[in-house]
Amino acid sequence: MTTWSKSSWRNMPRIQMPDYPDQAALKAVEEQLSRYPLLVFAGEARRLRDHLAAAGRGEAFLLQGGDCAESFEQFSSDMIRDTFKVMLQMAVVLTYGAKVPVIKVGRMAGQFAKPRSANTETVDGVELPSYRGDIINDLAFTPEARIPNPDNMMRAYTQAAATLNLLRAFSTGGYADVRKVHGWTLGFTDGEKAAKYRDLAARISDTLDFMNAAGVSPETSHTLQSVEFYTSHESLLLEYEEALCRQEAETGKWLAGSGHMIWIGDRTRQPDGAHVEFASGVQNPIGLKCGPTMEADDLKKLMAKLNPENEEGRLTLIARFGAGSVGDHLPRLIKAVQEEGANVVWTCDAMHGNTIKSSSGYKTRPFESVLREVREFFSVHAAEGTVPGGVHFEMTGQDVTECTGGVRAVSDEDLSDRYHTACDPRLNASQSLELAFLVAEELTARREAAAIKAAV
Repeated sequence: MTTWSKSSWRNMPRIQMPDYPDQAALKAVEEQLSRYPLLVFAGEARRLRDHLAAAGRGEAFLLQGGDCAESFEQFSSDMIRDTFKVMLQMAVVLTYGAKVPVIKVGRMAGQFAKPRSANTETVDGVELPSYRGDIINDLAFTPEARIPNPDNMMRAYTQAAATLNLLRAFSTGGYADVRKVHGWTLGFTDGEKAAKYRDLAARISDTLDFMNAAGVSPETSHTLQSVEFYTSHESLLLEYEEALCRQEAETGKWLAGSGHMIWIGDRTRQPDGAHVEFASGVQNPIGLKCGPTMEADDLKKLMAKLNPENEEGRLTLIARFGAGSVGDHLPRLIKAVQEEGANVVWTCDAMHGNTIKSSSGYKTRPFESVLREVREFFSVHAAEGTVPGGVHFEMTGQDVTECTGGVRAVSDEDLSDRYHTACDPRLNASQSLELAFLVAEELTARREAAAIKAAV
């Protein structure tokens, strides 16, 4: 058995990673990054793992969301604030529906690299290497822009540090006051098309009023005016990950210092591959994307490698099958987990299996398909007697038009209005909040059904 080190992944098969033409420049950047401060700390990662352990037991619920791929060009404090804001709104609604704490994890401060289905793309007869995210190369369709540039890692680090700094300020500086957050949500339900969510919003208002009358308010309770907010990203560019991987002096354990939680994508989850090797040795909570091609035997191997001690909260399985296909795949993977007696958190990525090409030529995701997959996810877990631990969305707080449907009824013809994503289509603020209301209804129904079953 190979002894793990933060660079042992270099001896394993690697895919979805760039070949840097200037190796000397790459080495210089890696050495520089290895001297920079970590972006997150071990105690934070352990605290998130404890929260995720509760989600695996049904005592908490995971809300994970944010950009498909973070952009250097579009980076701004407003964008961070708006995504943070809508995630807080979603969390309040979900907390009311689930009656358990909601763990807030952003796809932020590190989501710069993207796997691609092909190594090249062709435009007007010209073939160039694919764009793989700003941390690797540039979106502009020129030969020069598509050359992997190691200096982009330094820019990604700087942007991630600035993002985390602002998120921490928002989390503890009063912006997360629960009354303020709910006030924003009431603005959403004021619209005629969102009137069907007004009753749930009113019930949340009544609850907050009762708590205030009982003496529990943001002025008397720190937990009502601040939140814990964590970051996550796909651990794809391993040179960057290794450079920010450090050993904790107190415990001797290794930490991926690039984010609180890292995940392995559906394309890079080979049990003997480089990405699984790197993730297996760090103490961070690990996510594992599980698509339709995931075989039960491979899942068992991956669980054994990524969580050999079967720790609660260590491994989150992110199911992504597509609407209409959850019932074909999730039950067999649940069975594999049960056969191993494995502790996992099950969460639903209802985005990646529902990407289509619209009649107007834009890549999009229908809101109705996203909602259908979430409902199928809950239905399967109800049938299997297992815990649906969370949801995972690509979303933004901006008023984009990238996914069709929702109360604003974005159509194929509307997509060109504000289609800003560099990679995959994201839910906008309205669609994200509407989805939270609908997921809250699912959580409430599940909770009430469990109560009835327990009483019989």
